[in-house]
Amino acid sequence: MSDSIGYVYVQVADRVAADIRSGKLPVGSRLPNERDMGAEYGVAHGTARRAVQELRDRGLVRTLPNKGTFVIKVPED
Repeated sequence: MSDSIGYVYVQVADRVAADIRSGKLPVGSRLPNERDMGAEYGVAHGTARRAVQELRDRGLVRTLPNKGTFVIKVPED
């Protein structure tokens, strides 16, 4: 992760949001589960959980019980 000052979960959420914006994660795509996301970004799964919550708070993803977390909106610049 970056050495810049700030919460790591926000940095992870920003990176995922950038992937959504670029089309790497299009609307309708499923995010990795928290453990896989943590491994992908080099953070604890609890940090990945907070990042997913941040993405939900931004209105970019929705989590469906027993289904996963899906991209529902492209971030506005």
